[in-house]
Amino acid sequence: MKESDYDNENIFEKYSQMDRSKRGLEGAGEWQTLKKLLPDFQGKKVLDLGCGYGWHCIYALEQGASSVVGVDLSEKMLEVAKKQTTSKKVEYIHSDIEDISFAENTFDIVLSSLTLHYIESFSDIAKNVHRYLKGDGVFVYSVEHPIFTSDGNQDWIYSEDGSIAHFPVDNYFYEGKRATNFLGENVTKYHKTLTTYVDGLLKNGFHINRIVEPMPPENMINVPGMKDELRRPMMLIVSATNEK
Repeated sequence: MKESDYDNENIFEKYSQMDRSKRGLEGAGEWQTLKKLLPDFQGKKVLDLGCGYGWHCIYALEQGASSVVGVDLSEKMLEVAKKQTTSKKVEYIHSDIEDISFAENTFDIVLSSLTLHYIESFSDIAKNVHRYLKGDGVFVYSVEHPIFTSDGNQDWIYSEDGSIAHFPVDNYFYEGKRATNFLGENVTKYHKTLTTYVDGLLKNGFHINRIVEPMPPENMINVPGMKDELRRPMMLIVSATNEK
């Protein structure tokens, strides 16, 4: 099994200090947009690929899901998820989401939040999700936007006075590994084009419902740095239905 960058002590500690770690879903800038794209969870079997702290698993259960399975490569993330999840209807599995396997037609809903840019092949994930989603099941995922991941540096270009000049977009069509700097630490991600994220669904048995590039919500616009996010897309959210 691969090792997660988030099991690195320094990276995990810094991540744990982020708003989205301390405040949960309400501390995530994209949550208000993602929430509107989620299907009805009532009585549904749910899978969360890259569940992290388990926030989406807990939310699905609160919305009436009959059972939830969360999968993550990071042992440290899962330790937190298990501590803050009280219901036995949620099961957490330590595994690479590329290697995990479930029986065909197991789940009604599959979620993946900001995880698939850590995975080399989106097509493989789409094929797997198509297999273990029931007919008319829903796949909703968020990823870092291809514009954000293309250059790999993931930081602004600054003017001599220290102000933001622009955001770099380079090597867009050269998909693959990027050595990025996240929270001052080296983290490996995989850049994919918008075509890969969209056509990869259409080629693997899905109908696309919505594609959204979330903007900062009004109630968070005054958070330091948030207004600058209107200058470039940082995330992409896609909702699709399985066409078995």
